[in-house]
Amino acid sequence: MLRESREAFRRFWPLTRGDRKWLGAIVACVVVAALAETAAILLFGQLTDHALKAGSLAAFWGPAGAWLGVAALAALVGYLGNSLATWTAERFVLRLRAAVFRHVQDLPPHFFQRHRQGDLVERLTGDVESIEQLVVSGVVGTVSAGFSAVFYATAAFWLRWDLALATFVLAPLFLLAARRFSGRIAEASRDGRVADGAITSVVEESLGNVVLTQAYNRQCDEERRLDREARAWLRASVRGARLSEMYEQCVEVVETLCVLTVIGFGVWEISAGRMTLGQLLTFAAFLGYLYPPVRNLGRLGLTVTAATAGARRIGEILDAEPAVTDPTTPVPAWPVHGRLAFHRVSFRYPGARRASLRNIELTAQPGELIVITGPSGAGKSTLAALLTRFYDPSAGAITLDGVPLTDVPLRFLREQITLLPQRTLILNGTVRENIVCGRPGASADEIERAARNAAAHDFITALPDGYDTHIAPGTAALSGGQLQRIAIARAMLRTSPVLVLDEPTAGLDAVAARQVVQPLRRLMSGRTTIMITHDLSLAPDADRILVVDRGRLVETGTHTELIARDGAYARLAAPLPETATGASSPEDTMILRW
Repeated sequence: MLRESREAFRRFWPLTRGDRKWLGAIVACVVVAALAETAAILLFGQLTDHALKAGSLAAFWGPAGAWLGVAALAALVGYLGNSLATWTAERFVLRLRAAVFRHVQDLPPHFFQRHRQGDLVERLTGDVESIEQLVVSGVVGTVSAGFSAVFYATAAFWLRWDLALATFVLAPLFLLAARRFSGRIAEASRDGRVADGAITSVVEESLGNVVLTQAYNRQCDEERRLDREARAWLRASVRGARLSEMYEQCVEVVETLCVLTVIGFGVWEISAGRMTLGQLLTFAAFLGYLYPPVRNLGRLGLTVTAATAGARRIGEILDAEPAVTDPTTPVPAWPVHGRLAFHRVSFRYPGARRASLRNIELTAQPGELIVITGPSGAGKSTLAALLTRFYDPSAGAITLDGVPLTDVPLRFLREQITLLPQRTLILNGTVRENIVCGRPGASADEIERAARNAAAHDFITALPDGYDTHIAPGTAALSGGQLQRIAIARAMLRTSPVLVLDEPTAGLDAVAARQVVQPLRRLMSGRTTIMITHDLSLAPDADRILVVDRGRLVETGTHTELIARDGAYARLAAPLPETATGASSPEDTMILRW
């Protein structure tokens, strides 16, 4: 456990770069505060022997004034040190959370399928804060406790080294108690964090599926799911609290034993005339101030142990590798025309037993409409995932204007490709914010023009606040077709030469599907368009149709040519429905659903 804690500290300590001068200032405040406390205790001894014992008011004013001055200095330094420590700790949390979140956004979709969303939220909140306890607060607390213990112990030795030595023999009992409890507290802390994430996941999933819950009378099932996770959290929390309380009570017993030892020796020394009452009280005060730092050192060990569990969970995220990265020597930007080509492309999802695509060959010239269709699970949406470089091919290459996608910077590539995913993605914000995210900085006129082209302007202006109406994912204020037209308006703001449509009419009824056909035609105009769909109503307009089955390209040609062949496409198109709402397999669409 100690080795793991050191590794976690080394991993996250670099994030304090830029704040280390403030950590130095905090340590300086700690040293000054400890010195002030030491001076105050010595002044208390003087007051006892020269003023209280003698009953002399004249002997009171000097030490009293000095004590007040020292107390004021300690208060000022303590305030500055504690305020600065809080500010530095929160800056570290802010920096770490941003770093983890930045890394999470680059991870491939299969990572999010393997981790529950609520658990990831817990890692980005509670676990991040626990690492701060290890790296910042832990360092400050250790230095503070260390300096305080040294100063008070030195002063106690200076007063009576023999009495101090006899008392300090019992000090290792604090560290022994901490070591005894650290492993079990770490295990309880780890279980508690896992349970926290599970509770968040259950609540989030249940709220997201509340229609399913109510429609199928699953309320009791959901309550049982929450109860199961909550009981796991309860067991872990109670176990951790019991262990912590047991540690605290053991320490109390050890402290009491030490204090009684001091008093016993002190009474003996006073009776023999070798010690004054003021010296005994001063010595006891030093021990009273000494034991809390020693206890804090032991408690810090428990904190570090618990924080290591959080560091391990954050490390699992940071150790996950993105599926794609920017090229080492990227090609410079160029005016993209939109010529796409797949050269014997094969792909297998991480952990999948079989390849989703095998030896795919296709080309799309600037301005062409290519329709890709086939049965569910055929690998259609995987083509879109590769085009937008959520993944790279396992074999073969994809080129844009003859340039391999792996040589193109990701940011530039995705600026050249507009993606309209199967799931209509809505941000928690206004209608205007949902549209303008297609091209940040677009003017109000450009937003309205895009909405008009998407046949969305009329129903948007009919909303209570028009373009400033607040909407959210899963909103019931707008229909599926209206939300899809907002997404189309967002895509129309982008001037990218390549358009990828994944099941643009999926989930829409016949009326809603007809309403988005004309906006889709306007959206596709002048762009190289790859449309992945079960709805073949737009297939007659395609320059070419590709039929994919079991990861292979089995047919290609125009609508007329493929109907005449009476092959796979003819079976899919007969009878030609007005719209289809079939959905691709989870494997195909996981990239775009995310």
